[in-house]
Amino acid sequence: MHLSDHDLRQLDEAYLDGLTPEQARALLGRALADLKAARERLNQNPSNSSRPPSSRAPWETRDPGEVPASDPPTPGEAAESDRDATASEPEAAAGETPTEPAKAPASDEASTPQGRPGRRPGAPGHSRTQRLNSDADRTHAPSCCRGCGKPLNPAAPSRAHTARYAIDLIQPGAGSTGLVLRQTKHTYLECRCACGHVTQAEPGRAEDEAEWTVALTEWHLAGPTLVVFICFLTQRMRLSRARVREFLLDWLGLELSTATINQCVHEGGRAVAPVVEEQITATIRTIDLLHADETSWKQHGRLLWLWVFTCAQATLFVVGKRSVEVVREVLGTAFTGWLMSDGFWAYRELDQRLRCLAHLIRKAHGLEESLEREAQRFGAHLLEVLETVIAAVYEVRSGAPPPAGGLRAHHAASLKTLLDACERHADSRHEKTRALARELLNDWDTFWVVLDHPDLPLTNNEAERALRHWVIARRIGMGTRTDEGTRAFANLASVIETCRKRDRSPWPYLAEVIRARRQGHQAPPLPLPAGT
Repeated sequence: MHLSDHDLRQLDEAYLDGLTPEQARALLGRALADLKAARERLNQNPSNSSRPPSSRAPWETRDPGEVPASDPPTPGEAAESDRDATASEPEAAAGETPTEPAKAPASDEASTPQGRPGRRPGAPGHSRTQRLNSDADRTHAPSCCRGCGKPLNPAAPSRAHTARYAIDLIQPGAGSTGLVLRQTKHTYLECRCACGHVTQAEPGRAEDEAEWTVALTEWHLAGPTLVVFICFLTQRMRLSRARVREFLLDWLGLELSTATINQCVHEGGRAVAPVVEEQITATIRTIDLLHADETSWKQHGRLLWLWVFTCAQATLFVVGKRSVEVVREVLGTAFTGWLMSDGFWAYRELDQRLRCLAHLIRKAHGLEESLEREAQRFGAHLLEVLETVIAAVYEVRSGAPPPAGGLRAHHAASLKTLLDACERHADSRHEKTRALARELLNDWDTFWVVLDHPDLPLTNNEAERALRHWVIARRIGMGTRTDEGTRAFANLASVIETCRKRDRSPWPYLAEVIRARRQGHQAPPLPLPAGT
């Protein structure tokens, strides 16, 4: 680079006016060379440099001709990510034997980045080959006649009409360690009533739902605890379907297809859907203080947004567009609490809103380190006011009596000076200065709510911490692939984070929910916070 930051700080219009044409042309040549070099670095991406694929921003799309840095995933394999908990895979229908993914023949469609992942239509599948010994047998008999409705005599003649195998994890008992796999054979009987009607016992099944294609039924190879364990590996450990398959085979000796693993994740997401809609959302709408934030999210190349709404007792994740409709749908019309958020305009419909001061501090530091003198002065002024206000709030929180008339009246003069500075810089030629001045003017009162209510938070760290795990996972998995997978991811994430907020392990509760929902029953209530 020809011009350093020290050089650029000295360049302004007054300096340029004092240069001769020859000097100005020489300066222009050096600046043009620096601009081209900076633009070339800015345009670097994984396809034209050594940058890793994970450095690509979620909203950046892959060039059509770009060749992946590594070998493409095997067709039939779910997203090769450490996080994509919702990759699209063929679902094993209820009652069918799960099949292994097969390699599709090499073709232009299979090798193109735009080709849809998964086994190609017409490609041969593979039946399950692993045979496990049965550790237990369970017999299920009908309790009453479906014809006349009378209870059936347990001693009445019966015979088996169907059976299924279920593999589940058994948690260790007292004095033992480690997880144990157990395969159980479930036999279903049919009994003849005195009225002559033959009634058959059937595995439990939840009613079909329009937005879900995955079945929620006991007729499934994986038991509830094994389903939860797979959800743990995909959601918390950020393993892809292929990595989960490898883990189960290497460490538990269990061979499952990626399609079956994907079905387990989707089934878990569907099982907890009523918990999210009826319990978590209800808590979010009635809370006194709520934190909200959003970050970019990709669904099969389409840019969406991952929203989080979190409070002391619950956390709700929603994937959708970056629009006010999402806020309206989540909070409804009954929300009357305080909402802590960033500067996104969709939150401005709410009356009781406060802004995160940490965002302002970061932007003010950016202006203070700018190469423009005007930006430097404005950034330093804003930082001075913010530091004074934050120190006053902490002083009141520590037990000191507030000044006469309240904190806002005590700092009215410095706020008025800052307001005048914002109005002066609202049309500044410096883009960052102009943007920050207008942001302050648009949400002026929301920044200083803490002067009237010192007990309210100063930052939106709660929401940002809630997103942190999933932002890391997004960089690994690059999002989800289907609408159903996205819903399953958001539902599972909401229940997991809500249980962690309440200092409870989510995994026993998830197993209980799946077990109850498979039998067609309602989901049990969320565990109460620890200590209550």
